[in-house]
Amino acid sequence: MSVCKNIKSFSRRHEHIADFFSLLAVVLLFGTVWATISYHQAILEWLRQNALIHSAALVAALVLDVFLILGLLAVGSARFGDEDERCFGTFRGRRNYNRSPVHWFSVWIKHMENVGRKHR
Repeated sequence: MSVCKNIKSFSRRHEHIADFFSLLAVVLLFGTVWATISYHQAILEWLRQNALIHSAALVAALVLDVFLILGLLAVGSARFGDEDERCFGTFRGRRNYNRSPVHWFSVWIKHMENVGRKHR
């Protein structure tokens, strides 16, 4: 059984834990915004000390923060969807590289509209 199916089955059996993961994602998002606003002066001073290394560390921390938020949201929302739904599908634009990037964008927009319709 794949990791995706394990997460789906776990979050469907324990919906309160899935709700907790969604809540953690929201808390992490607003906590990040709060920390950025509260400590922006200290962060800027820290960046001035060694711009190259500290900028890389800051970008890495922000990327990790975004992945954590998206991961927590994914675990929290895994209980929605059909049983026979594929776990890791890509939209058509990524599988069809012989067209222009404008075509990829329009296919991605259609894919996002379809995902939005499915989860309402």
